[in-house]
Amino acid sequence: MIQVKIEKENAKYKKITILGHAMYDEYGKDIVCSAVSSIVTTTVNGILALDKGSLSYMISKKGMSITIKNTDETTQILIGNMVSLLKELAKNYPENIEVK
Repeated sequence: MIQVKIEKENAKYKKITILGHAMYDEYGKDIVCSAVSSIVTTTVNGILALDKGSLSYMISKKGMSITIKNTDETTQILIGNMVSLLKELAKNYPENIEVK
């Protein structure tokens, strides 16, 4: 199961951690993992295109962590949209992804 952990401070997103594998299908064919990757990659790339210093991220074999450095409205809206999309995915695939 993919576990998404959301950390906020003063109602602002500060860190998002994404770990695990959805186990919906085998590696390379898993539509849930693909959806998570697409949602997160598109959001991170969009934010970095607007402001390279607004966040940092680290990718490992276990998953990914995103640290939000800028609390400006645009960054927060885009991260909020990403979280909403991940929550919607979790509603449709509750055995494969959890957002907390």
